Amino acid sequence: MSTPYPFTAIVGQDDLRLGLLLNAVSPAVGGVLVRGEKGTAKSTAVRALAALMPEVAVVPGCRFSCDPVSPDPACPDGPHAEAAGVARAARTVELPVGASEDRLVGALDIERALSEGVKAFEPGLLADAHRGILYVDEVNLLHDHLVDLLLDAAAMGASYVEREGVSVRHAARFLLVGTMNPEEGELRPQLLDRFGLTVEVSASRDTDERVEVVRRRLAYDDDPEGFAARWAEEEGALRERIAGARALLPRVVLGDGVLRQIAATCAAFEVDGMRADIVMARTATALAAWAGREEVTADDVRQAALLALPHRRRRNPFDAPGLDEDKLDRTLDEAGPQENHDGDDDPDPGPDGGGDGGGGGGVPPQADGEDRTPPQGSEGDAPSPAPEGAPGAPGRPAGGEQQPVAAAEPFRTKMLSVPGLGEGAAGRRSRARTEHGRTTGARRPEGALTKLHLAATVQAAAPHQRARGRSGRGLVVRRDDLRQAAREGREGNLVLFVVDASGSMAARQRMSAVKGAVLSLLLDAYQRRDKVGLVTFRGKEAEVALPPTSSVDAAAARLESLPTGGRTPLAAGLLKAHDVLRVERLRDPSRRPLLVVVTDGRATGGPEPVALAGRAARLHRSEGTASVVVDCESGYVRLGLAGELARELGGTAVTLDELRADSIAGLVKDVTAAGRAA
Repeated sequence: MSTPYPFTAIVGQDDLRLGLLLNAVSPAVGGVLVRGEKGTAKSTAVRALAALMPEVAVVPGCRFSCDPVSPDPACPDGPHAEAAGVARAARTVELPVGASEDRLVGALDIERALSEGVKAFEPGLLADAHRGILYVDEVNLLHDHLVDLLLDAAAMGASYVEREGVSVRHAARFLLVGTMNPEEGELRPQLLDRFGLTVEVSASRDTDERVEVVRRRLAYDDDPEGFAARWAEEEGALRERIAGARALLPRVVLGDGVLRQIAATCAAFEVDGMRADIVMARTATALAAWAGREEVTADDVRQAALLALPHRRRRNPFDAPGLDEDKLDRTLDEAGPQENHDGDDDPDPGPDGGGDGGGGGGVPPQADGEDRTPPQGSEGDAPSPAPEGAPGAPGRPAGGEQQPVAAAEPFRTKMLSVPGLGEGAAGRRSRARTEHGRTTGARRPEGALTKLHLAATVQAAAPHQRARGRSGRGLVVRRDDLRQAAREGREGNLVLFVVDASGSMAARQRMSAVKGAVLSLLLDAYQRRDKVGLVTFRGKEAEVALPPTSSVDAAAARLESLPTGGRTPLAAGLLKAHDVLRVERLRDPSRRPLLVVVTDGRATGGPEPVALAGRAARLHRSEGTASVVVDCESGYVRLGLAGELARELGGTAVTLDELRADSIAGLVKDVTAAGRAA
């Protein structure tokens, strides 16, 4: 087994370390979601935490890690006789993004359950993680139904496996840690709310700190055991502090005054439901225990709010997470006695003299006299690059274009779907064969049986009962009798937007409406679990403004900064989209594309621009790409060029008004597949 990187050797990332340590002190906080760019020690910190967790006593031979003092009465391996427990280290179990439902919750042998009446259960990762850490890297890429199962188990402290009336339950209490890169897509607000705390991490902009990160990492790579040995004393001190805080936690008093501050804060920031109040109360209590105090203070409440509220204020994927700290301070002052929030007058510096909550939350002082104070700057202090297409941004032409205009208010759109039956990733747009959905039939299982079609199984076994010597009331079932339920649900698609940003679209009011329509479609794509991409064309060429991604908010940001002007190279835009789709078919052949062309249909520039655009459109049609053209033409005199483009694509044309869900033009627009019209 490889030697993990020491937790105390991590440079900076104080909020990350604090969030993890508070959950180690009080798992009831509800876990932590770590959001940040790649290469910011997210995974390193999570894996390093396991070495600091206290050992757990388990019943010998129990696959579900039952506590010998109070074993789970419903344990599938029970009941357990009284016996001395065996101590072992707390586990860190990693859930792969591509894991199946059976791998997560466990697998039940349906064949033995039907034929023998035996609950033959193979534990999953939830059982392995009981009383330890369950780590989900790239949790935003995990299938929604797996995230639902995971968070339900975390909330209830138990996992349930149901298969056609056969039920197994076992305890599943663990410290849940998820990491994600927001550039690859966001979690739904409902799922964000189920994580107790969220921390934002970013690479330090301080040169000295970055040098120290590299120095330590190289030293660790050269000699992991020797590097860990140099940090053993700090690791031991931190391990003892966690154990001490856990012992102190039951004695911490949450007074009525700070409880009122918690309630007032959640009300002031208009968070939904009551989970935020409960999480803040548990977090503030853990902060007090971490600082070695038996009473929660207003400073604990403030730090708890900074960790527990930002991710609960997101209403849609285009909202930036964060919290107005000035408003937070005013709310705390109004709801309780005056407190000093600037850290100059800390009432109790805690066991290590490092304060009770801010920044690194009292991580033990470092050895060798090194000053490892976090940099004063933060992610928001560093100068951010100019948006793509904005003045001063790289690659922007010197002239011939207008400044970007703001998008109009988004609206609810009609559902645009790809025809036919797909087999892509689970989502909410087009019909597909899925593991979850309504049952449409039965088939013989390929590999392990996951969803039993009971009626079809009984029908297949019934004619053979006399030949099999059936004598009792039970049905004699063989492997060949089992039938898998065929189910139909919805899939997510690749929605590729091709947006006309030429001079013919440059009227400010018109472009604002166009951006509002695309923003509305992006919001719809977020809700339906699609990948999105953005191609724009203007002047003499087309460009991929955003390669296909699950990050809808990134697409919205690129759209907002989109400038306009110049000629209309429609053919170039369609050909660029063809190149993008060709590459994506190789990467993810099961995800079906939906091409959304937003244009007035005009084509200018170069020799025979209209004929060239027609040939490019027919290229998409020949490959069966489902498409829709959003007609942006306005005025009394209309040329109908967008409708002609839709016919060349073999798709459907809708106007901006028809795109609205409340339009009288119809409830749903099914995109016509290429080749079906013929």
